[in-house]
Amino acid sequence: MRDPRFWWREAGIVSSMLWPIAALYSAITAARMARKGWQADIPVICVGNFTLGGTGKTPTAIALAGWLKTEGETPFMLTRGYGGKLSGPVRVDPSLHRAEDVGDEPLLLARHAPVIVSRDRAAGVKLAIASGASVIVMDDGLQNPSVVKDLSIAVCDGRRGFGNACVFPAGPLRAKLARQFPFVQAVLTIGDGAGMAAIKEAARSHHVPVVSGRLVPDARAVEGLTGQKIYAFAGIGDPDKFFATLTQAGLTVTKRESFPDHHPYAEDEAARILARCEREGLMPVTTEKDWVRLSGASGACGRLAAVARILPVSLKLSDEEALRGLLMRTLAARRSAQMKISATEATAAASLPAATHTLPDDRRSSI
Repeated sequence: MRDPRFWWREAGIVSSMLWPIAALYSAITAARMARKGWQADIPVICVGNFTLGGTGKTPTAIALAGWLKTEGETPFMLTRGYGGKLSGPVRVDPSLHRAEDVGDEPLLLARHAPVIVSRDRAAGVKLAIASGASVIVMDDGLQNPSVVKDLSIAVCDGRRGFGNACVFPAGPLRAKLARQFPFVQAVLTIGDGAGMAAIKEAARSHHVPVVSGRLVPDARAVEGLTGQKIYAFAGIGDPDKFFATLTQAGLTVTKRESFPDHHPYAEDEAARILARCEREGLMPVTTEKDWVRLSGASGACGRLAAVARILPVSLKLSDEEALRGLLMRTLAARRSAQMKISATEATAAASLPAATHTLPDDRRSSI
C-alpha cells in the first residue's frame, strides 16, 4: 500500500475521524507487545521502527551483521519475508528462491549473511540456532512479542519523523510512542530534516540514547551514472528518499515514478518504462530491492532487470562506536548472565542426593 499523504502532515479532520479506530489499534498493539516471549539460547538483536513505512531498517541490519562478523560472530538474519508465499521457517537460498517465494528483503539480506524467513519468529530462531547461528539480527519485529529481544533499535527517518504523530490508520505510528519506547534501548535516525526535533524530544523524554546516520550511495555506481539522463523508479516504503539520494549525488533525474512498497512489477509496467527509456534516451535506475523483484523474470520484467542500473546504499553513522559498543556490551551481558545461570544450575544439581537404584522385591528374589 502507499502511505496516505495526510500521515505526514499536521493532524487534521481525517485523522480526527479515524481516532476511535486508531485508539483501538494502539491498545491492541501495546497489549501484544507486553506479552511474554520465548527466550532463545543466543542473543537476539531487533532492528525495528515505530511507524509503518520505510525508515532504513534493512541497511541497518546489514551494518549490524557486518560488525558482528568482524567480532567473530556468526549472525543469522531473521525476517518475516513480507511479500513472499513461503511461511517458513526456511533458510533463504538465492540460487533457488525468488522474491515471490521469500520476499525482496530476504534476498537482499542474503548477500551479507545467512537469512531465515519465518512468520513464526520463534521457529525461525530455532532453525537459525540449529544451522549454527551465534546471534540473531531481526529485520523488523519490534511489535512482535514471540521472541525476547536482548537489544531493540528503533530506526527513524529524520526527514519524516513520526509524521502527524497519530496511530494507524489515523497516522503512521504502530502504537502510541509511550507504549513503544519501553521496549527500545536505542534510536537510530537516518537522514536529517523536519522530523529530527520530534524524534530527539521523544527519545530524551524516555531516556533512550539517539545515534544519527545517513545512507550513502555507492561511489562507483554514482560515477557510472554521471552524465546520464535517469528514469528513476522505486516501489519501497519511501520512494522520495531514493529520488533525493540520486539528486543529492549530483545525478540528473529526468523522470521519477513511485510504486507501492514491495510492488510486484507487471509486464505492462516494465514494457512502458523500457519504451520511454528507449524513446527518450533515458537510463532506468532503481533500488536493490526493486531489482531483486525484477530479476529472474522473463519477458519485459526480465529485460528491464537486465538493463536497469542499481544504486546501492550503505549506512554511515556519525558515532559508529556508540552503537557498536552498545551492541557488543549487550552480547557480553547476555552471555555473562547465561554463564551465571548455568553455574547455578550445576551447583543445584551437584547438591542433590545421589539416586539409589534398587530392584523391586520380586526381581531381587528371582536373581
